[in-house]
Amino acid sequence: MRNLRNLQHKVLHRTSSSAPSSCAWDASSDSIICAIGPSENSNLIELRRWAETPLTEGFEPSTSTHIASWDAPSPNPSLPCDHILDIHYFPDNHQVCVVLAGGDIVLVTPANDNTLPHSAEIEIVGSVDVGVAAAAWSPDEELLAILTNADTFLYMTRTFENVVSVGLAHEDLQASKHVSVGWGKAETQFRGKGAKAQALRDPTVPERIYEGAFSIKDGMESTISWRGDGAYVAVNSPLASSRRVIRVYSREGELDGVSEPVDFMESALTWRPAGNLLASVQRLEERVDIIFFERNGLRHGQFSLRLSEEEMETSAAKINLQWNFDSSTLAVCFLDRVQLWTMANYHYYLKQEIRLPDSGSRQRLPSFAWHPEQPLLFAMGLEESIQRLQYDYRVASGSRVPPYDYGLVSVIDGSILKITPLRISIVPPPMSLAELSVKCNIVDACYFEADPQGSHSVLLAVLDQEAVSIYQWNLKEKASSNLFSTARCKLSLPEDSTFEHTVQILPRQVTFVDRETIVVLASDGKSSLLTSFNLAEGELKFSTQVSSMHITELVPVSTESIASPCCWIGPRLTPIADIIIKKGNEEMIPADRPFGLSKSLNVLERAVNVQLAAPNKLETGGKELSSEAIAFGLDRNGTLFADGRLLSRGCTSFLVTNTHLIFTTSQHLLKFVHLTLPEQLEVPEDTPELDERCRSIERGARLVTVIPSTSALVLQMPRGNLETIYPRALVLPLIRKSIDENRYKKAFLACRNHRVDMNILHDHAPGKFLYSVDVFIDQVQKLEHIDLFLSQLREEDVSETMYKNTVPDQTTNTGIPEAQRSPEYNKMPKISKVNSICDAFLRSLSSRTSTNLQNVITAHVCKNPPDLEASLLEVASMRQKSLEDGEKVVEHICFLADVNRLFDAALGLYDLELTLQIAQQSQRDPREYVPFLQKLKDQAPLRRQVDIDNFLGRFDKALTHLQELDDFEAFKAHMVKHSLYEEAIALYRYQEPRVRDIMKAYADYLRRQSRHKDAGIAYEYLHNYADASESYRLAHLWQEALSCASLAGFDEARLRDFASAIAESQIEQKDYRSAAVVSVEYLKNIEEAIRLFCRGYWVADAMRLIGVNQRPELLQSIVDAGLAEGQAAMTELLAECRSQLNAQVPRIRELRIKKVQEPLAFYDAEASGGADIPDNISLAGTDASTAGGTLFTRYTNQTGTIGTSATRRTSKKRRQEERKRARGKKGSVYEEEYLVNSIARLIERVNSIGDEVERLVMGLMRRGMRERALAVESAMVTVVTLCKEHTPEVFQIQEKVQAPEEMHNMPEYRPNGGDAVLLDSMQETRTPKEPPIIKDFRRLSLLGT
Repeated sequence: MRNLRNLQHKVLHRTSSSAPSSCAWDASSDSIICAIGPSENSNLIELRRWAETPLTEGFEPSTSTHIASWDAPSPNPSLPCDHILDIHYFPDNHQVCVVLAGGDIVLVTPANDNTLPHSAEIEIVGSVDVGVAAAAWSPDEELLAILTNADTFLYMTRTFENVVSVGLAHEDLQASKHVSVGWGKAETQFRGKGAKAQALRDPTVPERIYEGAFSIKDGMESTISWRGDGAYVAVNSPLASSRRVIRVYSREGELDGVSEPVDFMESALTWRPAGNLLASVQRLEERVDIIFFERNGLRHGQFSLRLSEEEMETSAAKINLQWNFDSSTLAVCFLDRVQLWTMANYHYYLKQEIRLPDSGSRQRLPSFAWHPEQPLLFAMGLEESIQRLQYDYRVASGSRVPPYDYGLVSVIDGSILKITPLRISIVPPPMSLAELSVKCNIVDACYFEADPQGSHSVLLAVLDQEAVSIYQWNLKEKASSNLFSTARCKLSLPEDSTFEHTVQILPRQVTFVDRETIVVLASDGKSSLLTSFNLAEGELKFSTQVSSMHITELVPVSTESIASPCCWIGPRLTPIADIIIKKGNEEMIPADRPFGLSKSLNVLERAVNVQLAAPNKLETGGKELSSEAIAFGLDRNGTLFADGRLLSRGCTSFLVTNTHLIFTTSQHLLKFVHLTLPEQLEVPEDTPELDERCRSIERGARLVTVIPSTSALVLQMPRGNLETIYPRALVLPLIRKSIDENRYKKAFLACRNHRVDMNILHDHAPGKFLYSVDVFIDQVQKLEHIDLFLSQLREEDVSETMYKNTVPDQTTNTGIPEAQRSPEYNKMPKISKVNSICDAFLRSLSSRTSTNLQNVITAHVCKNPPDLEASLLEVASMRQKSLEDGEKVVEHICFLADVNRLFDAALGLYDLELTLQIAQQSQRDPREYVPFLQKLKDQAPLRRQVDIDNFLGRFDKALTHLQELDDFEAFKAHMVKHSLYEEAIALYRYQEPRVRDIMKAYADYLRRQSRHKDAGIAYEYLHNYADASESYRLAHLWQEALSCASLAGFDEARLRDFASAIAESQIEQKDYRSAAVVSVEYLKNIEEAIRLFCRGYWVADAMRLIGVNQRPELLQSIVDAGLAEGQAAMTELLAECRSQLNAQVPRIRELRIKKVQEPLAFYDAEASGGADIPDNISLAGTDASTAGGTLFTRYTNQTGTIGTSATRRTSKKRRQEERKRARGKKGSVYEEEYLVNSIARLIERVNSIGDEVERLVMGLMRRGMRERALAVESAMVTVVTLCKEHTPEVFQIQEKVQAPEEMHNMPEYRPNGGDAVLLDSMQETRTPKEPPIIKDFRRLSLLGT
């Protein structure tokens, strides 16, 4: 779908017009090396350099610099004059190699100072006495292939040493045995079962046996062509007046194959650099074909040149072929013209034809040379001039601004223009929806779609070699007969033009300025010519003609109205209206007047493709963007710029709309950039799975056009076929815009057509949607569509997850005036999103039940959880009105919900008829549900409800119905069976006798369930103090237990035994204070009570009790002894804590250093037994696949596969690994985690004994044991200090370890078996823990420091 557009046309005129010229490229400076001469009149050969110069008013002969010159007389009397066969420039040493037909090989080394005339070194490095027929350098410039006039094929090195010499013999024809199987022939194609057998033929037998007859125009020349990689070379030469043969030689000089005989094949030969085809010329009586060969010599297709009989005899008498270096374009050189052909979908297109200046009867083909690095830049050497032309691929498309974005694309194929509006019909090339044929070959075409009358007609301007024509097409009619010409005007210079009338003018481009004005860009090689034409009353009339510096291209601007083209002149862009016409009064501007340039961009100096966009009134952060165009440029290296700012590298194609920049990359990605201020343009990352602005495409795809109205984007694949996609980046803005404009039907249909999650209809503007539910229903109307929306509701906010808005600073336009908004308009619902939407629909549909009952049922069913009862009630009400409609509704609800759940829900409504109808829609066996329903129908209503509730597991409802039946025994049995004591108490709360009966059963139940506290309260409520006291004792509530025991009437012995049991229980719980109180008050054992107070360090209570009972002798015998025991135990405990800290903290430090410095030894220490692992063995697993990860990925969980060893997938291994983790064995991977947790538990223990230490120290001081108190306090202070010092290091307070950003985006993977335990341990180690709070220990000031 791409055409070739001329971007540069420069001509260097020579003073000696009769001498032939040859050309070669200096790729390092993009300059042309010209070799002029020799001729019959002069033996002089002159080398000149034509360098790229800044833009001036023209090019004079002085712009080319002299390199060298020498005389080259003809060494052979049969040659009137010598001539150049090959010229090649070596950029590494700046040498020029010239191969002459007479046999001389001349090497020219320019002097360092080129200002000195004739200072170059000229050396004849080799000579072939018999003369040279053809010569060519290899692409790597290491070998020179030469074919002599004595049929000898030679290889010479860069130092001109002969390394291979092969003679061409008749026996070479036996090198290949050609057998064609008829690929692509009609005989190998399937014609259907109805094809007649006699119509088929053997495809391996050719239709005609060729003998290899010579063409009548064959000049017996020879041609050499290298393959692109330099591995093979092909030689096209005549074989002893027998036939013409193409021989293929390897780089070592071995014959690889010869071509099959082809009649009338000529000397032209070029090998496609891609390596798959060799092209030559076959001249038949009625046509001239370009034929192709494979490397083995077999034919591989052809196409015909579009020549008349006269042209075959004149301009096509000699033909030369040249592929460009990327194999995309084939140049066919005639005597008076050059044609550029491209191929797509196995069809060859004639894209451009360059007519050469008329110089009478031209006998020599132009010297044609493609640039070795720039694919569409070439030079032509003529007898009177040297031309430099540059082309680039462009898609001749129409407007991309709605509503005129018809997707019009035109493809040039010689004199035929293939036109397809892709918005109407996607026609694969080489076919098209319409074809337009003109008299001459087409150069360029453009469209103008803006029709002020609102019709669907477009204007088409077609520029050919001789004239410009205007056509009109009504797009409502798809037939090409509606494409009719409205005006045509020939291209010619006016009589008062300042241009020379003898100079050939090359038409280049055409564009519309407005509906009545078109501009044609042409060139004479020195400067550019802009010619404007006015379309008035059906005629195209000449208006203005202005000359300018070299204009590269006429660039349209994508605006929200129409295209306003600019001229690309060097590094600047200028509106055409500023050059041709003054705005306002349309006054002509003189050609010599300097015109002001509105935009200066450095990017344009190196760009080969420029597009402009003017996003009008684009909101960016509260600022309004001006309508000044933004220039996007793409250079030949694939670098994309925006007003000089680098956007992306590796760009292969791009398009611009009024909202987006769209481009493809060499990584096969399609990217979208929202248009805003140039410095705020944001290019998405290469994450197609995360960002809607990035999408993967097929390898090598190129952009053709974009149709924003339908969110369509058309791509062309490398083979040539078209693919239309609907990217989310185009679909979602259209949906959001429709929602903002309250066009919910359009948004819904877009979601439905493009498979977009319909939750966006709500999530884009939640409050607005809930406010506009009535509008949604009125617009969508169809019941099926409303059901489709409701059935796809989810709790996820897709506007923040799947379809996050990527427009910078984009605010939602609600489209509702502030005064008309309800108070809850933009408030997010506090309940479930799905339920809030369903409730809103139910409110709106409450008045439309007669027409939208189906939607009402769907809204109930789609709630979370589904409200099946409400939906079944609606169904039941419909069944009462109309059985037929009721059956349809039942079918609908059975389609939406699980039939088994519907059966239970209908049964729960106690509607047996509805239940039967639901069951008939299910897969249930009628032999099961019919007797069941019949049995229920025969029962009394309340008993039926009880059985239904029991069947459905609704035991609380069954309990209610049993209470209504007033069958207390059945009620009580049901209560006990299903443990419904609380519900039963609530039902009989006003009947105290039955409440007490229920409470007795409840208390027994609580005691069986070991809920002793609640059981004690229940027994005490029933005045059963004996059972209450036992329950309280088991609950360790000693106060309640003893009080109930007293009320139960226990005798003194029993009460004493009961109190003794409680005291022992409290001692087991280490509640020494409570045990001491029981001993004093109930057991009257003062000595034991004091002893218990001292064990709990309650010294004050012990001494108070001694004072109350006047027993001072107990101070020394019990209190002092208890304090001494407590001091010894506490000192021992604190010493253990200190030694644990001193041992575990250094070990943690050692493990962490080892983990960083030697991760292999750390993670695999247990598996290897701590032994050294050799560094010369493989660490890969012994499984068939190592997808389970390495020793490192095993613990980091980043493999993303489930290839873990099978032995770790069992539950047994998991239990073993959990035991290892709990033990924290030294040297295992769990040791660090175990030690950190151990220190955390130690700190908790230290915090818990702080109050005990304070009471112990105080008691020791009161009893005069200062040294003991000081020892305990010092030990406690030491432990607390150590804990505070080591806490930051142990718990890594300063080190906040965070996983890399890419790890957060990776899909979560969970291993099985023992690896899951390892993963949990590693995550526990990585995650920084909150350090425990260490309580301060308050020292006793009396002890000093």
